[in-house]
Amino acid sequence: MIEWLGIEHLFELSPPEAILGFFTPLIIFAIFFVVQLILPGRRVPGYVINPETGEPRNYRLNGLLVFVIAIVVWATEVTGMPRDWFYRSAIFAFAGGTITVTVFTLIAVFTQPQDDTRNPIAAFWLGRIQELSFLKERIDLKMYFYVVGGTMFSLNALSGAAWNVEHFGENFNPGVFLCAAIYTFYVVDYFIFERVQLYTFDVIYEKLGFKMFWGGLMVYGWLYILPWWGMAAHPTPGFSTAATYGWLIGTALLFLAGWGISRGANMQKYTFKRWPERKFLGLMEPEYIQAGDRKILVSGFWGRARHMNYMGEWFISAAIALSFGHFTNLWAWTYFIWIVGLFVVRQREDDHYCAEKYGPEKWAEYQARVKYRICPWLY
Repeated sequence: MIEWLGIEHLFELSPPEAILGFFTPLIIFAIFFVVQLILPGRRVPGYVINPETGEPRNYRLNGLLVFVIAIVVWATEVTGMPRDWFYRSAIFAFAGGTITVTVFTLIAVFTQPQDDTRNPIAAFWLGRIQELSFLKERIDLKMYFYVVGGTMFSLNALSGAAWNVEHFGENFNPGVFLCAAIYTFYVVDYFIFERVQLYTFDVIYEKLGFKMFWGGLMVYGWLYILPWWGMAAHPTPGFSTAATYGWLIGTALLFLAGWGISRGANMQKYTFKRWPERKFLGLMEPEYIQAGDRKILVSGFWGRARHMNYMGEWFISAAIALSFGHFTNLWAWTYFIWIVGLFVVRQREDDHYCAEKYGPEKWAEYQARVKYRICPWLY
């Protein structure tokens, strides 16, 4: 079965290495917690209101600094860990990390007072509280998830590229480097605009259950590199020089188009939430539907589809699939399939929350005005 899947190379660790791989996520979680705690950070208010004070919650952000230090430590092998370790240990790490996260979730959920969710399984999955911070708000748990998950997303991809070169030598696949660059650019962009995350669905609405713990730490950090499990084991696709340039440049352009849509939509929403009357980029006049004391943005990206940012993510995931150059291999498309399914579900959940937030009549008015859910003229 493992050979048929083409991932037998990920089961070649010795027993001591397998044990170390199993505990690698726990070690990473602890190191990141300490590093994020001791490094300087900037304090900013978010969108979520602290019920105890009636003011926006305070967040301490230092994701970019943590990320840069992690990349330097990985690249220089200063700890003695080989650059391909994260890739070689991926299967064992994912298993160990999932068990670790399960334990953390049980503690985080069932040490909190019971809420409206009476079913313990549902409470475990969804959580009971929306926010949890430590040490006088020096670390917010949700933002910690994104720092760990985003950094490991990039490091796991870079580790796979290192393994590909080590394994194939001159026949290495240049596409794995393009894919690693896409992942790393994506993560760096996130950390540069880390504050924007405070105005997104996860931070505003999600509770701290297994869905959030596992999604933020293991899915984002380890499972988003699922295509690499099979694709790093393939050498260069062997295209001609002209075809190789066309493939790599075209894939990079598709990624940049997706990034532009996703980042542009998120930044427009962020700008609107902070400065409702300001033109986005000095060009897009804000138009909105008034819903009581709230406003629903209906111009720019948000006038084309209700979740244009998700369409950008679809483009990015398609670029990742194409970057490996082995277009008919199903492994290459696993991330794309995951992201399309994820955001179709997320869009429906978000619409449900928005109908409650703005009122069914106003949300129906918005749906009538902006007909498409994610992709204009298609969906």
